[in-house]
Amino acid sequence: MENNTSELQGLFSGYAVDAKFLDEVFTQQGKSNPHYQKILEHFNKLSLDDFKDINEYTKMSFFNQGITFAVYSDKEKGIERIFPFDLFPRVIPNKEWDMLEKGVIQRNTAINMFLWDIYHEKKIFKDKVVPESLIATSPYYYQAMMGVDPVGKIYTHVAGTDLIKHSDGNYYVLEDNVRCPSGVSYVLSNRDAIKKTFPNLLLNHNVRSVQEYPLELLDIMKSVAPEKTQEPTCVVLTPGIYNSAYFEHAFLALNMGIQLVEGRDLFVEKGFVYMKTLYGPQRVDVIYRRVDDDFIDPLVFKPDSMLGVPGLMSAYKEGNVTLLNAPGTGAADDKAVYTYVPDMIKYYMSEEPILKNVHTYRCEKDDDLKYVLENMEKVVVKPVDESGGYGLLVGSKATKEEIEEFKKRIQANRRKYIAQPIMSLSVHSTFIDGENKFEQRHIDLRTYCLMGKDKQYLLKGGLTRVALKKGSLVVNSSQGGGSKDTWVLLN
Repeated sequence: MENNTSELQGLFSGYAVDAKFLDEVFTQQGKSNPHYQKILEHFNKLSLDDFKDINEYTKMSFFNQGITFAVYSDKEKGIERIFPFDLFPRVIPNKEWDMLEKGVIQRNTAINMFLWDIYHEKKIFKDKVVPESLIATSPYYYQAMMGVDPVGKIYTHVAGTDLIKHSDGNYYVLEDNVRCPSGVSYVLSNRDAIKKTFPNLLLNHNVRSVQEYPLELLDIMKSVAPEKTQEPTCVVLTPGIYNSAYFEHAFLALNMGIQLVEGRDLFVEKGFVYMKTLYGPQRVDVIYRRVDDDFIDPLVFKPDSMLGVPGLMSAYKEGNVTLLNAPGTGAADDKAVYTYVPDMIKYYMSEEPILKNVHTYRCEKDDDLKYVLENMEKVVVKPVDESGGYGLLVGSKATKEEIEEFKKRIQANRRKYIAQPIMSLSVHSTFIDGENKFEQRHIDLRTYCLMGKDKQYLLKGGLTRVALKKGSLVVNSSQGGGSKDTWVLLN
């Protein structure tokens, strides 16, 4: 429905508030929420032409800085695109954030305890809280990690927890990303863009900083260096320039002041890892590896991998180098295992979960499979082991032919698929280039949690991802999504 109240004016004069969704900026009556009033006043001082000029300037700035990502769809293999960025920020009040922070840290603490358990005593299997068969069939549950003791018992040094805000006003965890979660460089780039474009806007708000993230990450890396290492040498290991997240790898290495290396830059000798330099070999103590498990060591995983370092796992198991994240964390990254995280919290921490899961159907279970097959138009079907929005089906948007094809896929490999009800993601005012106006678009939030030895940190903000296609619920950049700066208020 269209609203023409005094709040919907200037750049927002044509803004339509759809009562079916929770709009984080405006009420159903078209009134702005209190924590957005100053921002709206600032934006409404601009004419449409002025705003369009600023918007184009920001895009060009992103292009010049190389803030891009690669698309790997069937139609657009390896195409580099500017990461879409919307200038109107998302604002989260302090009290709301405090709850999210406690919930995300609680969740990742339990996941870390779970990973330690399944690679050691396996108590959670013996007590029948999580079925052992579920983990045993995970492609990321590695025999090579059995009995390995990471420094501080930390497996998930860097975790990306995806959250949605539902129309009921509550936050729900959509999924956990504990292998090599990406996107944090865009959080910092988005904040830089806002600072350069609207410097006075930030000065007028008490917004928590995000710029300390690289140094917090470096501190986490140093905290889990092998024991007796006085001044640890830390590096970022990248697959190379053709990886979709290469910008982030280079960005983080630069901002931490450490070397960005590829597998060919490292070698293992007598149980230790060394980096080739102009001045001879230099021992490496901590590796933030952005190379997937299967490719990190051809002597243990894929023998034809050219991205990893032969002997790396041997050095790791001897305790002579630390890997972030630990190999095998993908056993907790599985979207079917996600359904048991609330049980993990109760089991390991004797606490009630602060954040709820989205109800999830495991197609491996007969009753769940029956429901999914009979209600495909009401659910989102996801493969348990993919990311980036690839391989999923939004039933309400799918054709009859696509639904029938997916039914066959599910029945052919039930372990591979889960389904979730189509949640009513909150919406946010977003400038749409083709329409030259602000419209509602669905959003989610990826938070970044760091865990080290006796240290935990949650980035005071996160990556608000935007489904730029009208009506779409898929926010991933690879599927046409963009992002916003996320402001966490101090008070």
